[in-house]
Amino acid sequence: MPRRRRLLALLAAAAVLVATVLLSSTTAAAAPDLPAAVVALGDSAASGEGAGDYEPGTRGEDGNWCHRSSYAYIHRTGLTPESVNLACSGAGAGDVAFGDSTHNTETSQARALVDVAGRYRVETVVLQVGANDDAALTDTGIACMRAFLDPTEPPCRETVGPLVGSRMAATAPKVETAVRDVRAAMSQAGYARDSYTLVMASYAAPITEKMLPLQGARGCPHSRDDAAWGRTVLFPALSATLRGVAERTGARFLDMVRATEGYEACTRTPYTEEWQRRITVDARALVYGGLDAISFHLAQESFHPQAKAHSEMGRCVGEFVRTDARAGACVAGTDGRVGLDVSAPA
Repeated sequence: MPRRRRLLALLAAAAVLVATVLLSSTTAAAAPDLPAAVVALGDSAASGEGAGDYEPGTRGEDGNWCHRSSYAYIHRTGLTPESVNLACSGAGAGDVAFGDSTHNTETSQARALVDVAGRYRVETVVLQVGANDDAALTDTGIACMRAFLDPTEPPCRETVGPLVGSRMAATAPKVETAVRDVRAAMSQAGYARDSYTLVMASYAAPITEKMLPLQGARGCPHSRDDAAWGRTVLFPALSATLRGVAERTGARFLDMVRATEGYEACTRTPYTEEWQRRITVDARALVYGGLDAISFHLAQESFHPQAKAHSEMGRCVGEFVRTDARAGACVAGTDGRVGLDVSAPA
């Protein structure tokens, strides 16, 4: 009997081994059959805020103001047949990371990524986040406008300028946590670290000191000096911060600061040739979001890249991913195209 039991045990072990091998072979064979996809996570810059044609359910319905646009750059990279946008307007690094936070009715983007990575063969993940954390780009923009409209208010470059260093230092660890959770999400979905590309992107400066005359009346209530400070100091400071995070976490980095250079808000006539929105009030927000749209949401699209910018930035993202460069920059040219520069420091 003992010999028989040993034989049965050996047969059972063999059966388990064969089943495991077959299951592994089946899983390995099935994965390539999943549709390849590129995924975006982050805030308004990635969701497509300002580009229009937002996905139903993200236009303010039931409190969801994520504003995911069909024109968002993630849908214009040409990298894969499928593209998935998990980014949400107004999101911070904590909304990307694992956790219990809820933003615009939605929960963790990293948690959503686990599901997406199971339904698609995710080849590239693009993360663009940090502007709504301590870097506070929106609040800074409001401070700049207040200073322009109220002569008693000091310039924002003087009130916010001294805070930039500490704000960026506080932003970095939060973004780093988000990056590590994105990595963890992909790992949970069964991806090896070298089986996909993770790209961190910075932000395009929306205004410049080279605005048309009477810029306030045209929809850009910023002083030229404050606009110059934002373009040359604030946005590059956040870009440098994000590049540092990318280097520490092993992500690739794409600088977007100059991606709309020469096509910023209030720089061209007609204004339809601009790539960044001026102050924009969208009455359709009332249709989808009702009274919830009153105040901020009515002007939510203001100073965000338009569809043309997303088209060009998406092409640049695709070009960057196809290289083996660890870092690069998307820079707008005078020919109306955005070019990739892998030699320019961020």
